[in-house]
Amino acid sequence: MSWQQIKVNTTPQHSDAIENSLLDFGAVSISFLDAEDQAVFQLEPGGTILWEATVVVALFEKTTDLAACIQSLSSDERVTNQQSLLIEKIEDQDWERAWMDDFNAMQFGSKLWICPSWQTPPEPDAVNIMLDPGMAFGSGTHATTSLCLQWLEQADLNNAIVIDYGCGSGVLAIAAILLGAKQALGVDNDPQAVLATVDNSARNNLEKSVIGAYLPDQLPSVQADVLMANILCAPLLELSSLLASLVKSNGSIVLSGILEDQADKIIEQYSQWFDLAPPAIKDGWVRIDGLRNTIPTPS
Repeated sequence: MSWQQIKVNTTPQHSDAIENSLLDFGAVSISFLDAEDQAVFQLEPGGTILWEATVVVALFEKTTDLAACIQSLSSDERVTNQQSLLIEKIEDQDWERAWMDDFNAMQFGSKLWICPSWQTPPEPDAVNIMLDPGMAFGSGTHATTSLCLQWLEQADLNNAIVIDYGCGSGVLAIAAILLGAKQALGVDNDPQAVLATVDNSARNNLEKSVIGAYLPDQLPSVQADVLMANILCAPLLELSSLLASLVKSNGSIVLSGILEDQADKIIEQYSQWFDLAPPAIKDGWVRIDGLRNTIPTPS
């Protein structure tokens, strides 16, 4: 049996209304997708996770007349890209096989790779992270994750303690350990992300003694040599004093999930604690990193 599919670009605030409209036109299935594999960190746990650029995907039976649906969406101000509104014909196929074929090994720097479990690493002697795409953000495909992995790949992590704040899949914490860190601690408000980090660590044969994952209020008392936060601009600003307090004197902070026009706000906020390097930019996204100022010793 074949199907028809429509993808609608919108915002989190309007996703429910768009979903209801599509159901009114006969949609038999609705899915929410991240338009940009964007970093997410919930300040308030328990809510539905949606992204600044959300795609609502609607599936219809092949006999459904979608002309009125497309006409309605084309004039709907809640749709952020009306030009992208197309009816796609979807044929039945081996969906699992097709999905797997779309995900390939990715290289970061000269020695770091992310490889899906069903593929043989292209360079067996390289640093290979075995990671399958899943519910939690962080498969390496997005520029924000790539920028962080590139930083890690060239850093001296020997015996370092690393905190991955907003760990998602745990990819940054896992990479840190495989690149020489002594200990990595993942932190996320989403319990599914905590579980994903634990599962992915086991998949990479990492012991619980060197890598762990925690909800924010369960994070052990520690100061990190490196703190990475690949989340969003708003939580980076709100959590700034907390994140700064988790980095030891002369330790490194690496911030990502930031759009170019948001970089100045992040730099202004974090400059009170860190000597920041010029931003690194990729595909309109920014990584900001720097060294913690010396923390005065209590008298």
